[in-house]
Amino acid sequence: MATFFLLIIYMAFISLGLPDSLLGSAWPVMQTDLGVPLETAGLLFMTVTAGTIVSSMASGTLLKWFGTGKLTLISCIMTAGALLGFAVAPSLVWLMLCAIPLGLGGGAVDAGLNNYVAAHYKAHHMSWLHCFWGVGATLGPIIMAQYISGPDSWRDGYLTVAGIQFALVILLFVTLPLWNRVARNNHTALGEEKEDMHGAEDRGSESSAKPLQVRGVKLALVSFLFYSGAEATIGLWGSSFLVNMKEVPAAVGAQWVSLYYAGITVGRMVTGFITFKVANRTLIRAGQITALAGAALLILPLPPVFSLAGFMITGLGLAPIYPCMLHETPVRFGRKHSQSIMGYQMAVAYVGSTFMPPLLGFLASLFGIGVFPFYIVLSAAAMLLFSEKLNAFLTARKNALKNNTTFTG
Repeated sequence: MATFFLLIIYMAFISLGLPDSLLGSAWPVMQTDLGVPLETAGLLFMTVTAGTIVSSMASGTLLKWFGTGKLTLISCIMTAGALLGFAVAPSLVWLMLCAIPLGLGGGAVDAGLNNYVAAHYKAHHMSWLHCFWGVGATLGPIIMAQYISGPDSWRDGYLTVAGIQFALVILLFVTLPLWNRVARNNHTALGEEKEDMHGAEDRGSESSAKPLQVRGVKLALVSFLFYSGAEATIGLWGSSFLVNMKEVPAAVGAQWVSLYYAGITVGRMVTGFITFKVANRTLIRAGQITALAGAALLILPLPPVFSLAGFMITGLGLAPIYPCMLHETPVRFGRKHSQSIMGYQMAVAYVGSTFMPPLLGFLASLFGIGVFPFYIVLSAAAMLLFSEKLNAFLTARKNALKNNTTFTG
Protein backbone atom coordinates (compact mmCIF):
# COMPACT_ATOMS: atom_id res chain seq x y z
CA MET A 1 0.00 0.00 0.00
CA ALA A 2 2.88 2.38 0.80
CA THR A 3 4.24 1.97 -2.74
CA PHE A 4 0.83 2.61 -4.31
CA PHE A 5 0.37 5.68 -2.16
CA LEU A 6 3.83 6.95 -3.11
CA LEU A 7 2.73 6.79 -6.75
CA ILE A 8 -0.22 9.03 -5.87
CA ILE A 9 2.20 11.53 -4.32
CA TYR A 10 4.36 11.40 -7.46
CA MET A 11 1.26 12.10 -9.56
CA ALA A 12 0.49 15.07 -7.33
CA PHE A 13 3.98 16.42 -7.99
CA ILE A 14 3.50 15.97 -11.73
CA SER A 15 0.38 18.12 -11.42
CA LEU A 16 2.41 20.65 -9.44
CA GLY A 17 4.86 21.00 -12.34
CA LEU A 18 2.23 21.22 -15.08
CA PRO A 19 1.13 24.85 -14.50
CA ASP A 20 4.67 26.12 -13.85
CA SER A 21 5.68 26.03 -17.51
CA LEU A 22 2.36 26.94 -19.15
CA LEU A 23 2.53 30.73 -18.98
CA GLY A 24 5.92 31.06 -20.64
CA SER A 25 4.97 28.64 -23.42
CA ALA A 26 1.65 30.33 -24.16
CA TRP A 27 2.74 33.95 -23.68
CA PRO A 28 3.75 34.78 -27.30
CA VAL A 29 0.14 34.00 -28.31
CA MET A 30 -1.51 35.32 -25.13
CA GLN A 31 0.28 38.66 -25.43
CA THR A 32 -1.12 39.24 -28.94
CA ASP A 33 -4.60 38.08 -28.00
CA LEU A 34 -4.78 40.25 -24.87
CA GLY A 35 -3.01 43.23 -26.44
CA VAL A 36 -0.64 43.79 -23.51
CA PRO A 37 3.11 44.60 -23.36
CA LEU A 38 5.69 41.81 -23.39
CA GLU A 39 6.79 42.43 -19.80
CA THR A 40 3.26 41.81 -18.46
CA ALA A 41 4.10 38.10 -18.23
CA GLY A 42 6.61 39.03 -15.55
CA LEU A 43 3.87 40.62 -13.43
CA LEU A 44 1.66 37.55 -13.77
CA PHE A 45 4.55 35.26 -12.91
CA MET A 46 5.49 37.41 -9.93
CA THR A 47 1.91 37.27 -8.62
CA VAL A 48 1.89 33.47 -8.83
CA THR A 49 5.25 33.03 -7.10
CA ALA A 50 4.42 35.64 -4.45
CA GLY A 51 1.42 33.51 -3.53
CA THR A 52 3.72 30.49 -3.44
CA ILE A 53 6.01 32.24 -0.95
CA VAL A 54 3.10 33.18 1.32
CA SER A 55 1.57 29.70 1.40
CA SER A 56 4.96 28.04 1.85
CA MET A 57 5.75 30.21 4.86
CA ALA A 58 2.31 29.44 6.33
CA SER A 59 2.46 25.73 5.50
CA GLY A 60 3.54 24.69 9.00
CA THR A 61 0.42 26.19 10.56
CA LEU A 62 -1.82 24.96 7.75
CA LEU A 63 -0.49 21.41 8.10
CA LYS A 64 -1.33 21.46 11.81
CA TRP A 65 -4.85 22.64 11.03
CA PHE A 66 -5.73 20.34 8.12
CA GLY A 67 -3.12 17.58 7.89
CA THR A 68 -1.21 16.83 4.70
CA GLY A 69 -3.99 14.95 2.90
CA LYS A 70 -6.69 17.59 3.33
CA LEU A 71 -4.27 20.44 2.64
CA THR A 72 -3.13 18.78 -0.60
CA LEU A 73 -6.75 18.25 -1.64
CA ILE A 74 -7.73 21.86 -0.88
CA SER A 75 -4.65 23.18 -2.67
CA CYS A 76 -5.34 21.11 -5.78
CA ILE A 77 -8.92 22.41 -5.86
CA MET A 78 -7.51 25.94 -5.75
CA THR A 79 -5.02 25.35 -8.56
CA ALA A 80 -7.58 23.55 -10.73
CA GLY A 81 -10.07 26.38 -10.26
CA ALA A 82 -7.40 28.99 -11.00
CA LEU A 83 -6.38 27.22 -14.24
CA LEU A 84 -10.02 27.06 -15.28
CA GLY A 85 -10.18 30.80 -14.60
CA PHE A 86 -7.17 31.34 -16.89
CA ALA A 87 -8.97 29.42 -19.64
CA VAL A 88 -12.02 31.70 -19.58
CA ALA A 89 -10.31 34.96 -18.54
CA PRO A 90 -11.78 37.94 -20.45
CA SER A 91 -9.01 40.35 -19.48
CA LEU A 92 -5.62 40.80 -17.86
CA VAL A 93 -7.26 41.81 -14.56
CA TRP A 94 -9.03 38.44 -14.46
CA LEU A 95 -5.71 36.66 -15.08
CA MET A 96 -4.09 38.58 -12.23
CA LEU A 97 -6.89 37.58 -9.86
CA CYS A 98 -6.63 33.91 -10.88
CA ALA A 99 -2.85 34.01 -10.42
CA ILE A 100 -3.35 34.51 -6.66
CA PRO A 101 -5.04 31.13 -5.87
CA LEU A 102 -2.74 29.44 -8.40
CA GLY A 103 0.30 30.51 -6.39
CA LEU A 104 -1.27 29.90 -2.98
CA GLY A 105 -2.34 26.39 -3.95
CA GLY A 106 0.97 25.48 -5.56
CA GLY A 107 3.05 26.58 -2.58
CA ALA A 108 0.95 24.64 -0.09
CA VAL A 109 1.15 21.44 -2.16
CA ASP A 110 4.91 21.83 -2.57
CA ALA A 111 5.62 22.33 1.12
CA GLY A 112 3.09 19.77 2.29
CA LEU A 113 4.23 16.92 0.06
CA ASN A 114 7.92 17.59 0.67
CA ASN A 115 7.28 17.54 4.40
CA TYR A 116 5.21 14.34 4.17
CA VAL A 117 7.78 12.41 2.13
CA ALA A 118 10.62 13.60 4.35
CA ALA A 119 8.74 12.49 7.47
CA HIS A 120 7.32 9.16 6.30
CA TYR A 121 9.58 7.82 3.53
CA LYS A 122 13.27 7.13 3.20
CA ALA A 123 15.46 9.95 1.96
CA HIS A 124 16.15 8.67 -1.58
CA HIS A 125 12.47 9.10 -2.50
CA MET A 126 12.92 12.88 -2.27
CA SER A 127 15.12 12.88 -5.38
CA TRP A 128 12.50 11.08 -7.42
CA LEU A 129 9.82 13.44 -6.10
CA HIS A 130 11.56 16.46 -7.63
CA CYS A 131 12.14 14.47 -10.80
CA PHE A 132 8.39 14.02 -11.18
CA TRP A 133 7.92 17.78 -10.87
CA GLY A 134 10.09 17.93 -13.97
CA VAL A 135 7.79 15.45 -15.72
CA GLY A 136 4.89 17.83 -15.17
CA ALA A 137 6.90 20.88 -16.20
CA THR A 138 7.93 19.04 -19.39
CA LEU A 139 4.38 17.99 -20.26
CA GLY A 140 2.97 21.50 -19.78
CA PRO A 141 4.57 23.07 -22.89
CA ILE A 142 3.92 19.89 -24.90
CA ILE A 143 0.20 20.13 -24.11
CA MET A 144 0.13 23.87 -24.84
CA ALA A 145 2.00 23.40 -28.13
CA GLN A 146 -0.84 21.20 -29.41
CA TYR A 147 -3.30 24.08 -29.09
CA ILE A 148 -1.55 27.39 -29.84
CA SER A 149 -1.71 27.15 -33.62
CA GLY A 150 -5.21 28.75 -33.78
CA PRO A 151 -6.91 31.89 -32.39
CA ASP A 152 -7.50 31.85 -28.63
CA SER A 153 -6.14 28.31 -28.59
CA TRP A 154 -4.05 28.96 -25.48
CA ARG A 155 -7.34 28.87 -23.60
CA ASP A 156 -7.85 25.25 -24.66
CA GLY A 157 -4.38 24.43 -23.36
CA TYR A 158 -5.22 25.84 -19.94
CA LEU A 159 -8.60 24.08 -20.03
CA THR A 160 -6.90 20.73 -20.67
CA VAL A 161 -4.49 21.15 -17.77
CA ALA A 162 -7.36 22.26 -15.53
CA GLY A 163 -9.15 19.02 -16.44
CA ILE A 164 -6.08 17.01 -15.42
CA GLN A 165 -5.98 18.86 -12.11
CA PHE A 166 -9.66 18.19 -11.43
CA ALA A 167 -9.05 14.48 -12.15
CA LEU A 168 -6.32 14.55 -9.50
CA VAL A 169 -8.75 16.23 -7.09
CA ILE A 170 -11.10 13.27 -7.48
CA LEU A 171 -8.25 10.80 -6.91
CA LEU A 172 -7.06 12.66 -3.80
CA PHE A 173 -10.60 12.79 -2.41
CA VAL A 174 -11.07 9.04 -2.85
CA THR A 175 -7.70 8.20 -1.27
CA LEU A 176 -7.92 10.75 1.55
CA PRO A 177 -8.25 8.09 4.31
CA LEU A 178 -4.94 6.53 3.21
CA TRP A 179 -2.78 9.48 4.31
CA ASN A 180 -2.93 8.83 8.05
CA ARG A 181 -2.88 5.05 7.61
CA VAL A 182 0.31 5.07 5.54
CA ALA A 183 1.89 7.60 7.89
CA ARG A 184 1.24 5.34 10.89
CA ASN A 185 2.69 2.31 9.10
CA ASN A 186 5.87 4.15 8.10
CA HIS A 187 6.36 6.19 11.25
CA THR A 188 7.90 3.62 13.60
CA ALA A 189 10.66 2.19 11.38
CA LEU A 190 11.59 5.50 9.81
CA GLY A 191 11.48 7.30 13.16
CA GLU A 192 13.98 4.84 14.64
CA GLU A 193 16.25 5.26 11.64
CA LYS A 194 16.19 9.06 11.91
CA GLU A 195 16.83 8.88 15.63
CA ASP A 196 20.02 6.93 14.94
CA MET A 197 21.08 9.47 12.31
CA HIS A 198 20.51 12.49 14.52
CA GLY A 199 22.34 10.88 17.40
CA ALA A 200 25.62 11.35 15.55
CA GLU A 201 28.04 14.09 16.52
CA ASP A 202 27.11 17.44 14.96
CA ARG A 203 30.56 18.55 13.97
CA GLY A 204 29.60 21.09 11.30
CA SER A 205 27.42 23.46 13.33
CA GLU A 206 28.21 26.57 15.32
CA SER A 207 26.06 25.84 18.36
CA SER A 208 26.02 29.36 19.81
CA ALA A 209 25.10 31.10 16.54
CA LYS A 210 21.65 31.73 15.15
CA PRO A 211 21.03 30.05 11.76
CA LEU A 212 21.62 33.19 9.67
CA GLN A 213 24.76 33.95 11.69
CA VAL A 214 26.38 30.62 10.80
CA ARG A 215 29.32 31.46 8.58
CA GLY A 216 28.84 30.58 4.94
CA VAL A 217 25.03 30.60 5.02
CA LYS A 218 24.73 33.89 3.16
CA LEU A 219 26.90 32.55 0.32
CA ALA A 220 24.60 29.54 0.06
CA LEU A 221 21.51 31.77 0.02
CA VAL A 222 22.87 33.83 -2.86
CA SER A 223 23.58 30.63 -4.81
CA PHE A 224 19.95 29.55 -4.32
CA LEU A 225 18.75 33.00 -5.42
CA PHE A 226 20.60 32.86 -8.75
CA TYR A 227 19.76 29.20 -9.36
CA SER A 228 16.01 29.64 -9.03
CA GLY A 229 16.11 32.96 -10.85
CA ALA A 230 17.87 31.40 -13.85
CA GLU A 231 15.63 28.32 -13.93
CA ALA A 232 12.40 30.33 -13.75
CA THR A 233 13.58 33.00 -16.20
CA ILE A 234 14.34 30.42 -18.88
CA GLY A 235 10.93 28.82 -18.37
CA LEU A 236 9.07 32.13 -18.62
CA TRP A 237 10.98 33.95 -21.37
CA GLY A 238 12.63 31.15 -23.36
CA SER A 239 9.74 30.78 -25.80
CA SER A 240 9.53 34.56 -26.35
CA PHE A 241 13.28 34.64 -27.09
CA LEU A 242 12.95 31.82 -29.62
CA VAL A 243 9.93 33.38 -31.35
CA ASN A 244 11.22 36.95 -31.49
CA MET A 245 14.98 36.45 -31.95
CA LYS A 246 15.28 33.05 -33.64
CA GLU A 247 12.03 33.42 -35.62
CA VAL A 248 10.66 29.98 -34.82
CA PRO A 249 6.87 29.39 -34.72
CA ALA A 250 5.21 29.78 -31.33
CA ALA A 251 4.29 26.07 -31.19
CA VAL A 252 7.90 25.09 -31.91
CA GLY A 253 9.14 27.51 -29.25
CA ALA A 254 6.85 25.87 -26.70
CA GLN A 255 8.09 22.42 -27.69
CA TRP A 256 11.72 23.49 -27.35
CA VAL A 257 11.09 24.91 -23.89
CA SER A 258 9.53 21.56 -22.98
CA LEU A 259 12.85 19.95 -23.94
CA TYR A 260 14.59 22.31 -21.52
CA TYR A 261 12.37 20.94 -18.75
CA ALA A 262 12.97 17.43 -20.10
CA GLY A 263 16.69 18.06 -19.60
CA ILE A 264 16.04 18.92 -15.94
CA THR A 265 13.82 15.86 -15.52
CA VAL A 266 16.18 13.35 -17.12
CA GLY A 267 19.14 14.92 -15.38
CA ARG A 268 17.52 14.52 -11.96
CA MET A 269 16.56 10.94 -12.66
CA VAL A 270 20.15 10.10 -13.60
CA THR A 271 21.54 12.14 -10.71
CA GLY A 272 19.62 9.92 -8.31
CA PHE A 273 21.87 7.04 -9.36
CA ILE A 274 25.08 9.05 -9.67
CA THR A 275 24.85 10.28 -6.07
CA PHE A 276 25.77 6.78 -4.90
CA LYS A 277 29.25 7.28 -6.38
CA VAL A 278 29.83 11.04 -6.75
CA ALA A 279 29.83 13.68 -4.01
CA ASN A 280 27.20 16.42 -3.95
CA ARG A 281 29.82 19.16 -4.21
CA THR A 282 31.21 17.65 -7.41
CA LEU A 283 27.75 17.32 -8.94
CA ILE A 284 26.87 20.91 -8.04
CA ARG A 285 30.04 22.26 -9.64
CA ALA A 286 29.67 20.11 -12.76
CA GLY A 287 26.04 21.18 -13.13
CA GLN A 288 26.84 24.87 -12.80
CA ILE A 289 29.61 24.70 -15.39
CA THR A 290 27.37 22.75 -17.78
CA ALA A 291 24.51 25.23 -17.34
CA LEU A 292 26.88 28.13 -17.98
CA ALA A 293 28.12 26.47 -21.18
CA GLY A 294 24.57 25.86 -22.39
CA ALA A 295 23.55 29.47 -21.70
CA ALA A 296 26.66 30.75 -23.49
CA LEU A 297 25.60 28.76 -26.56
CA LEU A 298 22.44 30.89 -26.76
CA ILE A 299 24.51 34.06 -27.19
CA LEU A 300 26.35 32.86 -30.29
CA PRO A 301 24.90 33.92 -33.69
CA LEU A 302 24.18 30.34 -34.78
CA PRO A 303 21.18 28.66 -36.50
CA PRO A 304 18.11 28.07 -34.30
CA VAL A 305 18.91 24.37 -33.79
CA PHE A 306 21.90 25.41 -31.66
CA SER A 307 19.50 27.31 -29.42
CA LEU A 308 17.61 24.05 -28.91
CA ALA A 309 20.89 22.41 -27.90
CA GLY A 310 21.62 25.34 -25.58
CA PHE A 311 18.27 24.95 -23.81
CA MET A 312 18.72 21.21 -23.35
CA ILE A 313 22.32 21.53 -22.12
CA THR A 314 21.30 24.25 -19.69
CA GLY A 315 18.47 22.06 -18.37
CA LEU A 316 20.81 19.10 -17.90
CA GLY A 317 23.25 21.35 -16.06
CA LEU A 318 20.62 22.79 -13.74
CA ALA A 319 19.22 19.34 -12.92
CA PRO A 320 21.50 18.26 -10.04
CA ILE A 321 22.11 21.68 -8.49
CA TYR A 322 18.95 22.30 -6.45
CA PRO A 323 18.46 18.84 -4.91
CA CYS A 324 22.18 18.44 -4.23
CA MET A 325 22.44 21.85 -2.56
CA LEU A 326 19.46 20.99 -0.35
CA HIS A 327 20.92 17.60 0.52
CA GLU A 328 24.31 19.14 1.31
CA THR A 329 22.84 21.54 3.90
CA PRO A 330 23.51 19.39 7.02
CA VAL A 331 27.06 18.69 5.83
CA ARG A 332 27.75 22.36 5.22
CA PHE A 333 26.22 23.84 8.34
CA GLY A 334 25.53 21.01 10.78
CA ARG A 335 22.36 19.16 11.71
CA LYS A 336 21.43 21.53 14.54
CA HIS A 337 20.66 24.40 12.19
CA SER A 338 19.99 22.48 8.98
CA GLN A 339 16.18 22.56 9.20
CA SER A 340 16.03 26.33 9.77
CA ILE A 341 18.64 27.01 7.10
CA MET A 342 16.77 24.70 4.71
CA GLY A 343 13.69 26.88 5.13
CA TYR A 344 15.69 30.07 4.48
CA GLN A 345 17.20 28.52 1.36
CA MET A 346 13.80 27.60 -0.08
CA ALA A 347 12.40 31.04 0.77
CA VAL A 348 15.29 32.78 -0.98
CA ALA A 349 14.86 30.41 -3.94
CA TYR A 350 11.23 31.53 -4.24
CA VAL A 351 12.36 35.15 -4.04
CA GLY A 352 14.70 34.52 -6.97
CA SER A 353 11.96 32.91 -9.05
CA THR A 354 9.59 35.75 -8.11
CA PHE A 355 11.69 38.78 -8.95
CA MET A 356 14.37 37.77 -11.45
CA PRO A 357 12.02 36.85 -14.35
CA PRO A 358 10.11 40.17 -14.08
CA LEU A 359 13.45 41.98 -13.97
CA LEU A 360 14.32 40.45 -17.33
CA GLY A 361 10.89 41.51 -18.60
CA PHE A 362 11.69 45.08 -17.61
CA LEU A 363 15.10 44.92 -19.29
CA ALA A 364 13.51 43.39 -22.40
CA SER A 365 11.06 46.30 -22.58
CA LEU A 366 14.03 48.67 -22.67
CA PHE A 367 16.57 46.78 -24.77
CA GLY A 368 14.64 43.97 -26.43
CA ILE A 369 14.35 40.25 -25.69
CA GLY A 370 17.87 39.82 -27.09
CA VAL A 371 19.18 40.49 -23.57
CA PHE A 372 17.77 37.09 -22.51
CA PRO A 373 20.88 34.90 -23.07
CA PHE A 374 23.22 37.49 -21.50
CA TYR A 375 20.98 37.62 -18.43
CA ILE A 376 21.08 33.82 -18.09
CA VAL A 377 24.86 33.70 -18.54
CA LEU A 378 25.38 36.34 -15.84
CA SER A 379 23.01 34.50 -13.48
CA ALA A 380 24.78 31.17 -14.03
CA ALA A 381 28.20 32.79 -13.61
CA ALA A 382 27.13 34.48 -10.36
CA MET A 383 25.74 31.19 -9.04
CA LEU A 384 29.04 29.43 -9.81
CA LEU A 385 31.07 32.27 -8.26
CA PHE A 386 29.25 32.29 -4.92
CA SER A 387 29.12 28.51 -4.79
CA GLU A 388 32.89 28.27 -5.27
CA LYS A 389 33.45 30.93 -2.62
CA LEU A 390 31.39 28.78 -0.25
CA ASN A 391 33.41 25.69 -1.21
CA ALA A 392 36.66 27.55 -0.49
CA PHE A 393 35.33 28.62 2.89
CA LEU A 394 34.21 25.09 3.79
CA THR A 395 37.54 23.61 2.70
CA ALA A 396 39.46 26.12 4.81
CA ARG A 397 37.24 25.36 7.81
CA LYS A 398 37.69 21.62 7.36
CA ASN A 399 41.47 21.97 7.19
CA ALA A 400 41.49 24.15 10.31
CA LEU A 401 39.43 21.59 12.23
CA LYS A 402 41.67 18.79 10.99
CA ASN A 403 44.81 20.61 12.13
CA ASN A 404 43.19 21.72 15.41
CA THR A 405 43.80 25.37 14.60
CA THR A 406 41.50 28.37 15.04
CA PHE A 407 39.45 29.19 11.95
CA THR A 408 38.51 32.85 11.53
CA GLY A 409 36.74 32.54 8.12
